[in-house]
Amino acid sequence: MLPMPISKLLEMDNCCQDKSLEMDRLRERQSKILWIVLGINVSMFALEVTVGLLAGSTALLADSLDMLGDALVYGFSLYVVGRSDKWKASAALIKGVLMAGFGTMVLLQVGISFLFPELPDYRMMGVIGIVALVANGTCLLLLTQHRGDDLNMRSTWLCSRNDIIANVGLVAAAACVFVFGSPLPDLIVALVVTAVFIKSSVYVIQQAVTTLRSTEYQENLIDPRQPVVLLLTSCPARTCPANACLCKAT
Repeated sequence: MLPMPISKLLEMDNCCQDKSLEMDRLRERQSKILWIVLGINVSMFALEVTVGLLAGSTALLADSLDMLGDALVYGFSLYVVGRSDKWKASAALIKGVLMAGFGTMVLLQVGISFLFPELPDYRMMGVIGIVALVANGTCLLLLTQHRGDDLNMRSTWLCSRNDIIANVGLVAAAACVFVFGSPLPDLIVALVVTAVFIKSSVYVIQQAVTTLRSTEYQENLIDPRQPVVLLLTSCPARTCPANACLCKAT
């Protein structure tokens, strides 16, 4: 195979430099958004767990655990921003396992509450539910613009979406406790939150495993003994972009 012309290699270099700058800007934007939503979730966890204990609300405590799980998720997401797809998939897998673990904890908590029910304070439930809804709505809006960036940001957006569902259920549970004077709405909402939480964790785990298998397959296709110049000359000289940068990266 004939060597690639120097002019074409220079064109690829310029293109890859442009893409590198673009990726740096994207990573900077992602990190800024993740730091903001991390701060919101840590603050809401502290508020919800405190008020949940005072109000005797299982749904509120379940939502506080959800907030804590999300804070850990966002922390992992910050760690892998700008790293390879394999790193991001590994982080997503850990996030999925953490989500499933917190879901299991909530299930145990709900079971205990069914055995020893108590009427929660619907006023505190409603107020904190609305505050959490506003906080998570803000997070969702911030993350929506980045949900299509990669698996890491997609799984992070899913966590925020689940929070919105949980908060709406929490406010509804507070209203039902007030109307019916029963702790059952509080427990039912906790079960629904757990079901959504676990379903999302399974989805994230499946996507992460699929991505990991794909990256491992691609790595196995590359012969480390092949000179870099051959890799460069074997790349199709189409549009810059992906082809050129991918070839240089290998």
